[in-house]
Amino acid sequence: MTENFRSKGGLKRAEALSSKRRSEIAKKAAESRWSANLPEADFEGEFLIDGNVVSCAVLRDERRVITQTTFLKALGRSRSPKAGTGVLSTVDQLPVFLQAKALKSFINKELEVSTKPIFFRTRSGKKGVGYDATLINKVADVYLAYGEHCLIEKGSVPKRYKKMVFAANAIKNAFAETGVIALIDEATGYQDVRNRMALQEVFEAVLQRELAAWAKRFPDEFYKQIYRLRGWEWRGRHINPPQVVAHYTNDFIYDRIAPGLRQELISRMPKSESGNNKGRLHQLFTDDIGHPLLAQHVHMVTMFMKAANTWDDFKVNLDKVAPKEGDNFQLPLNS
Repeated sequence: MTENFRSKGGLKRAEALSSKRRSEIAKKAAESRWSANLPEADFEGEFLIDGNVVSCAVLRDERRVITQTTFLKALGRSRSPKAGTGVLSTVDQLPVFLQAKALKSFINKELEVSTKPIFFRTRSGKKGVGYDATLINKVADVYLAYGEHCLIEKGSVPKRYKKMVFAANAIKNAFAETGVIALIDEATGYQDVRNRMALQEVFEAVLQRELAAWAKRFPDEFYKQIYRLRGWEWRGRHINPPQVVAHYTNDFIYDRIAPGLRQELISRMPKSESGNNKGRLHQLFTDDIGHPLLAQHVHMVTMFMKAANTWDDFKVNLDKVAPKEGDNFQLPLNS
């Protein structure tokens, strides 16, 4: 009860403030915001929504933001921040795109508290104002819900809101197949960095820094099937195997478990004084995650070889299921 009273009292005082005093308060608040330590944008880019250029950024803390001006344009709005404030909002912090009374009943509390503007530094060091990128979909839902209500109750959408409802529909269509986060990551180039970071985390879980004791990790059947499909006589894996067998092992196993895995293994492999590897690549896999992953992959490749009648059939099917390049690789690390 007391909080409600204070809140209402605060609004009354705000209403009583002169426009000059409001401007002074807003200016001081803006100066305070810009003097603080602001998050920096490491990646910036643009994408299109129904012909509108939307500027976006990925901040150092990995938040994805859409700049305030292009956020408004995407929603069919075209206002600029009031002088000195740097942001479009009311005294109670509600952004301009949700201020209309007609929209109030379609705004839930969760959305209301998530509409705070984000202040940041651009890559060039300038001031930037934006909103959490995921907010644009939620705001579009508000406009669409309002438009649907108008059509049901009145048969048409008021003229002043038609452009906004149309823009909201364009936003939903733009993100129908690709989420806003994925779109921003692609537009800013963060997608490649994110993939490399994710792979590095996988490598840390799958690989270790020191060589483990040697143990047999490749069953004889794996090599027997290579010999069968190549038309070679099998006399045992240790009787002078063709040098190309080592290449096949790299190709079918290490190069297909994950992009860059073999390069990571080579970089971690201890070297002797003469520059030779001190061990085998599989000795760098961890016991809890790495070796089970390796065993599963070796088993899968062996089964594909056993099911094939020719070397070419095997290679075609392997390339479909476990391609060497790209992101279509499976890492059963959920546990």
